[in-house]
Amino acid sequence: MAGAPARYLVFFQYFGTSGVMETKSDQALVGVQNYLEKAAEQLKPSAPIKFHISSRTDSGVHALANAAHLDIQRAPGRAPFTGPQLLHGLNHFLKPEPIRILSAQRVSSTFHARFCALSRTYIYRLLLGCAHRSQIPVFEQDLCWAPPGGPLDIPAMRAAARLLLGTHDFSTFRSPRPEAAAQSPVRTLQLLQLQPGHGLLGQHHLHRGLEFWEVKVKSKSFLYRQVRRMVGALVAVGQGRLAPGQLQQLLELRDPRALPPHATAPPEGLFLHSVEYSPTDLAPPSAPAEEELCGLSRKEFIT
Repeated sequence: MAGAPARYLVFFQYFGTSGVMETKSDQALVGVQNYLEKAAEQLKPSAPIKFHISSRTDSGVHALANAAHLDIQRAPGRAPFTGPQLLHGLNHFLKPEPIRILSAQRVSSTFHARFCALSRTYIYRLLLGCAHRSQIPVFEQDLCWAPPGGPLDIPAMRAAARLLLGTHDFSTFRSPRPEAAAQSPVRTLQLLQLQPGHGLLGQHHLHRGLEFWEVKVKSKSFLYRQVRRMVGALVAVGQGRLAPGQLQQLLELRDPRALPPHATAPPEGLFLHSVEYSPTDLAPPSAPAEEELCGLSRKEFIT
């Protein structure tokens, strides 16, 4: 008789050439989840494997460290994979796709990559000083946003960012798509800061006058397209098209239609930086926390 499947937590990174979530067979783009599950099937499990991904990202959005859990049932008599074995096996079968497993470890059967996450941190990369898209260094193509219109008023953007910190109804900054309205719009921003950044190669000595800036934002969870819409609004403040106080007014309107469609920052500058978990939730399977899911009893979670 086969034993219970082993549950693993994996951290992985990818270029955002397609969305992270699984796509259907008739779609042109293939999602990162498809590639992960195809690689896992090459490990010859005795039951199909599904990746439960912590953070869903749009096409064009990158991840420095996303997270997922998966259950692997091996044939009777076969020992569960160790973390290093799973890491090397998945990476072997992921080649040549721009997806890499960073780490893999056994976790309790009650661990859930999405619901156990304490916070998610995103970074949005801005490039200033480009009069035209052709001035973006070739190694930065599709990895940042170069807003048109000259320099940005950084102090004004920082003042506007402070207005968004804390717990608010972020309806204005969610996607206007009808299905997005099903989520509660209340979120708590633990961090929203604008800081100097750098080029991916340290410095581009042939591209003097370019400045990299990063918008760093952290919360337990985000609404669909919330980060990109907030960044777009902050850039509008930096360009003088909005005053910091107007951002407060937009927030209070609680209406996604109040933010013009062109105010959404493009996806290529956005990176999922990290997903954080409690050490307790990362306890190995033999830990006594087996009957709880992310600090909640099974009954609490179901209800």
